[in-house]
Amino acid sequence: MDTKSECWCCKIKNNHTKLTPFKCKCIKFKPSSSSSSDVGALHTSRDDELGAEMELRPPPSPMKSLSSSASDTGLRKRALLCGVSYKNWKHRLHGTVNDVLNMQDLLINHFSYLKQNIRILTEDEANPERIPTKKNIQSSLKWLVEDCYGGESLVFYFSGHGLRQPDFAMDELDGYDETICPVDFLEEGMISDNEINATIVSPLRSGVNLHAIVDACHSGTILDLAYVYDRTRDEWIDNRPPSGASKATSGGLAISLSACGDDQFAADTSILTGKSMNGAMTFILIDLIKTYGNVTYGHLLDCMHNAVEKANKRGCIAFPFFRRLFGYKQIQVTLLLSTLHFLLYLFPSNSILTSNFEHVNKINSPTKLY
Repeated sequence: MDTKSECWCCKIKNNHTKLTPFKCKCIKFKPSSSSSSDVGALHTSRDDELGAEMELRPPPSPMKSLSSSASDTGLRKRALLCGVSYKNWKHRLHGTVNDVLNMQDLLINHFSYLKQNIRILTEDEANPERIPTKKNIQSSLKWLVEDCYGGESLVFYFSGHGLRQPDFAMDELDGYDETICPVDFLEEGMISDNEINATIVSPLRSGVNLHAIVDACHSGTILDLAYVYDRTRDEWIDNRPPSGASKATSGGLAISLSACGDDQFAADTSILTGKSMNGAMTFILIDLIKTYGNVTYGHLLDCMHNAVEKANKRGCIAFPFFRRLFGYKQIQVTLLLSTLHFLLYLFPSNSILTSNFEHVNKINSPTKLY
């Protein structure tokens, strides 16, 4: 966001208007001069308490259950799950550890990932090398893709704060680099989309597949993947750098799901469970996969958007007048990105987690989807 923009919940606070109980976690600070990654004034929020209970609708076509098959066990699977709570900071998040545990359960019990092949980074870990510091996240990203020569299925998951900073390399269409925030980012700096792409996207060889799920503010193009799916136009949009810099893999495939657009906010909320805090996108994604099983990417994205729209309509500001007055915007718009375009309503979303996905690479599909 630019430095003049203001989170809508802050506008409510500044105008001394009391509507419904709401907590805003806004980051407003001047970065440390010692941090090379922190450039410019930064602002984000991950809001909790959206409003009311929501209902998920099934996709229009029947789906298979996610029971494990014999072929799944022969694949080499590895996952990195990061949940950053920022316990010692006023902008603490309360749902990130829950997100990581829920994602671990999904991978183990629905996609046959072995627990010993899943690395977890949270502030609750006893091992200091498993605390989500910048150094530990960087080394773990390298671990995720090391010694992958074909047949590997990888998952990178991050739940935490996300920010933006000016792009001086001229490789971003919107002029900003997106970043994720380690627990020590105020001292050590953030991890940019450029670094994430270079570490876990660029090295992917043929037959190696990566699925990234990032539940953070400004997470839209956090992996700098080449194509963004536009639901309103029903087509893939070219997101390749205007500078001509290469952000491609080395023959592998990367697909990412982001909690919101580059200029939008993600939600940390309890309305989905009525009890524990969770990242909204993470909870919806896991619930849909567990409930409906072998859903296609297209139907999964449709269901997620429907769920988010209901949450937004039932959010903290119930009256359209106040929505307009305080500049309320949609909290989450889930984005799907890929290193190549494919037919969303043909391939199941679990294929990247349970197979080599080679059939997608062999298709010279048109940009328009059918």
